[in-house]
Amino acid sequence: SITKLKIKKSLNTGNCEDTSNNLYSPEDLSILYSNRAACYLKNGNSGDCIQDCNKALELQPFSLKPLLRRAMANESLERYRKAYVDYKTVLQIDTGMQAANDSVNRITKVLIEQDGPQWREELPEIPVVPLSVQQQHRERPVSIEQAQARAARAAQEEGWCRHFIPALDARFTLLKHEGNSLVKNGQYQEALEKYSECLSVKSDECAVYTNRAICFLKLRRYEEAKQDCDSALQLDPANKKAFYRRALAFKGLQDYLSASSDLQEVLQLDPKVREAEQELEEMTCLLRQSLIDKDAHT
Repeated sequence: SITKLKIKKSLNTGNCEDTSNNLYSPEDLSILYSNRAACYLKNGNSGDCIQDCNKALELQPFSLKPLLRRAMANESLERYRKAYVDYKTVLQIDTGMQAANDSVNRITKVLIEQDGPQWREELPEIPVVPLSVQQQHRERPVSIEQAQARAARAAQEEGWCRHFIPALDARFTLLKHEGNSLVKNGQYQEALEKYSECLSVKSDECAVYTNRAICFLKLRRYEEAKQDCDSALQLDPANKKAFYRRALAFKGLQDYLSASSDLQEVLQLDPKVREAEQELEEMTCLLRQSLIDKDAHT
């Protein structure tokens, strides 16, 4: 339909929020988020797959496909407890789904090895699927026309995925280059907006977080700079740029002890970073002065 084409266009450009107005039904939008999640899953991008499944499920709770795709993505990330919960939820909706049954059996063995006999106590709560949802799924007979329509949708989804991922990669690269150029020109607010667009397309690119952190630092938005560096370090725990820029954020927040700690991390990773040495000397002086000032007021 025209509506779905419009939604797909928005999803292709990464501007999913553009679709969340009254022009589109929650069901249509949920399906498109779920379809995009399938593309991410096929491309090995489990993190973004989970995000899109979450959005789909916010719009249409207990929708089967996003639950199943989120379970598969969590399993690929070895988040076995979360995967188990989603698979068990799927089986409340469709008790005969063999793939979910097989996955539950497989994950159960992993969790017993991991957590021992009390493994069930470590699980998050498994939601109870409303009877209305279960009945709706079971009472839906599949006609020949519906089976053909499902096959056509699956083929369409496969084709969309083939075009979607390269288009998304190209858009991400363009936005990143534009952001980098704006930083070179000192246009930090504009660059920040480009990097934010980048992250709406791909949320697992470490360099974009560290680049956006520069913009936040230049704009004296130190807490946000720190948060971006935290995100970068979750993706790459040995990223010296993230440690260095987080140190500058801590400096702006007047947390000189944390800044010193991050600068020491930088120098452990690369002893030749002269800027880190200079900043560490300054942090030592600032920390000493802050302690003197504190003693003077006690």
